[in-house]
Amino acid sequence: MIPNHTPQQTRTGLYYALACYAIWGLFPLYWYPLNQSPIDAPQLLAQRIVWSAVFSLTLIAAGRQTHELAAALRQPKTLALFALSALSISINWLVYLWAVVHHHILDASLGYFVSPLFNILLGRLVFGEKLNCRQSAALILALCGILWLAVPAGKIPWVAILLTLSFGIYGLVRKTAPLGALPGLVLETLLMLPFAAAYLLYVRSSGKLVFAELTALQTALLIGSGVITTVPLLLFAASARRIPLSTLGIIQYGSPTIQFLLGLFVFGETFDRTRFLGYILGSVDIQLARRFFE
Repeated sequence: MIPNHTPQQTRTGLYYALACYAIWGLFPLYWYPLNQSPIDAPQLLAQRIVWSAVFSLTLIAAGRQTHELAAALRQPKTLALFALSALSISINWLVYLWAVVHHHILDASLGYFVSPLFNILLGRLVFGEKLNCRQSAALILALCGILWLAVPAGKIPWVAILLTLSFGIYGLVRKTAPLGALPGLVLETLLMLPFAAAYLLYVRSSGKLVFAELTALQTALLIGSGVITTVPLLLFAASARRIPLSTLGIIQYGSPTIQFLLGLFVFGETFDRTRFLGYILGSVDIQLARRFFE
């Protein structure tokens, strides 16, 4: 069943989506100074969850929306749904942070090139959103691009695949979730918080907690990760409830395009002929998918 969207909702959702993907596209610049620190991806993820919980709880308290959150905590089905979204976004964050820390920004951007097409497929399968011939061809080309990158290298591009699957599932859950953007995000972070806190306590007990070794800038960025994580997720959740998944998927191309340009021209990652042909398939995907608006 296709959710009904009024023109005003669609327009607002488009603005939210554009802002969200612009912020996500610039993420490598934000995380880059932390790449120079001894903090690893799992610890960075745990810190990110903790600071996101602090910031989101502050927002919901200020906005006086705690009653909606409290009601959700008493509903097992809602908790199960948001447990799935929390797991999905946690996997997405971990894989992405690993890619940034280990200089695989181009691989991450490939995942987000394919992810919009997965959203289109989910929109078709779950909500019955129309999938035209061009979009069907784009989905096939996306698969060809992944196979082209995987076969010559002798390995599966797991970074791209995990980012695609985890974010696609997250978008689907947030679109169907019964909570608003902010209460839903707070519930997700609360569900992730015990695991993140337990991990940080573990690394602290083993003497591997990285905090005092950080510079002032790195410490500020780590604490600020709560804000930089929460704001685009709020925008994404708000947009997902207002526009079709297929439309959301098309707009998503802005984020990996920015990341691709950063990885290539700012961070100087290698981009060989095999990768070039794989990304050519991705660019053809974009041209085909853009016809969705025609």
